[in-house]
Amino acid sequence: MLPTTIPLDWYLILSAVLFVTGVVGVLTRRNAIIIFMSIELMLNAVNLSLVAFSAYSGDIGGQMFVFFIMSVAAAEAAVGLAIVLSLFRNKQTIYVDDVNVMKW
Repeated sequence: MLPTTIPLDWYLILSAVLFVTGVVGVLTRRNAIIIFMSIELMLNAVNLSLVAFSAYSGDIGGQMFVFFIMSVAAAEAAVGLAIVLSLFRNKQTIYVDDVNVMKW
């Protein structure tokens, strides 16, 4: 039995669906943790596209970009968690509608 390969189009369609799901999550949700998770989902959709193009073209450049994007995503998650914790300590909520930092 021969191994079958998945066409590039399927990876790109899956990546687009994941990215659109992340955008919808950012635009519709009001919980800060859900918003950060949606941003991570969008970053992973881009990573999937880069790896698919890298494998399709036979070049390793896309996989190196994914490594750097994953390091930035880890730093973003740490900073985002610190922001959410400080907002919860000060305002006792993590809903972005209830938090207005510029107001005295």
